[in-house]
Amino acid sequence: MLRTFRGGLLIGLAVAVAVAAAAITYERYDTKTLKRTIRRGEVLCGVNKGLPGFSMPDDKGDWTGFDVDFCRAVAAAIFDDPKKAKFIPLDASERFKELQSRKVDILSRNSTWSMSRETNYDLYFPAVAYYDGQGFMLPRSRNIDSALDLNNSKVCVQEGTTTALNLADHFRANNMKYTEVKLPRLEEVLKAYEGGKCDTFTADVSQLYALRMNLIQPSDHVILPDVISKEPLAPVVRQRDDDWMMIVKWTLYAMINAEELGVSSKNIDEALKSKKPDVMRLVGTEGTYGEDLGLPKDWAARIIRHVGNYGEIYERNVGEGSKLKIPRGLNSLWSNGGIQYAPPIR
Repeated sequence: MLRTFRGGLLIGLAVAVAVAAAAITYERYDTKTLKRTIRRGEVLCGVNKGLPGFSMPDDKGDWTGFDVDFCRAVAAAIFDDPKKAKFIPLDASERFKELQSRKVDILSRNSTWSMSRETNYDLYFPAVAYYDGQGFMLPRSRNIDSALDLNNSKVCVQEGTTTALNLADHFRANNMKYTEVKLPRLEEVLKAYEGGKCDTFTADVSQLYALRMNLIQPSDHVILPDVISKEPLAPVVRQRDDDWMMIVKWTLYAMINAEELGVSSKNIDEALKSKKPDVMRLVGTEGTYGEDLGLPKDWAARIIRHVGNYGEIYERNVGEGSKLKIPRGLNSLWSNGGIQYAPPIR
């Protein structure tokens, strides 16, 4: 009788361990993001709490920005409705953990793609949405026009980012000294800079353009032309969910291909009648490319109609059509001197 009880106890413990292991595996490696998203009826997007041009809520809680539009593009591909994107503001320190815990389906939050972030957090960066680099902003009154002249500067930087690491590398490589003022939140870093606790502010160049707008006298501050790092900013998803990763990746590639082919939100109806093979594959009148992603055949046409192509999104949020007026630079199409390049839909 005792042996039977012990045997049953051991079996029970083994089952409990197996169930717990399965639960942990499900928690980390669940591969049903698309199904959950469709069942929920919306895409949960982790975004920056407030970065002009990239993700910014207004007084009514309506979000705008480059990263916001990308999330809306994903929602448009799935639901034919860009309003099916729900935005969840996340700090830099919590963004990857919140994605891992499935609080959000995707991060579209000025996050730099690096090897350690993929390997340490079990994440994928499907494709580069914005090619950026780290730079410096400082008061114009300092009369400095090169990052090589920043010796003995007092530099404000956000902790928990690659920015602090790049800052250290730059000064060490150039045999310069500096004092670091490190704060956890970006708004605290900006406040410290504006309050005179440091004489230099370092961040991605796109962030510097955006944050300069929040200063009392933006014209009193200059952004140096030097770029000290590679900062490929990309949407982020969980690993081991390849179906979802493919949708996120090809949403971006569809917008880039659309710009290259001259297909925009203004002429999408004409594009649907096109007999050009590249355009037909893009808009879904030829092939089964949408179905292969688990989406309707007109998935890309939905994106372009509701949100626009890559160029449209860039220009209205951060380009010449915006207050930031950031030059396209590396983010120009490969055919226009940049490095934005998408694999073909075929």
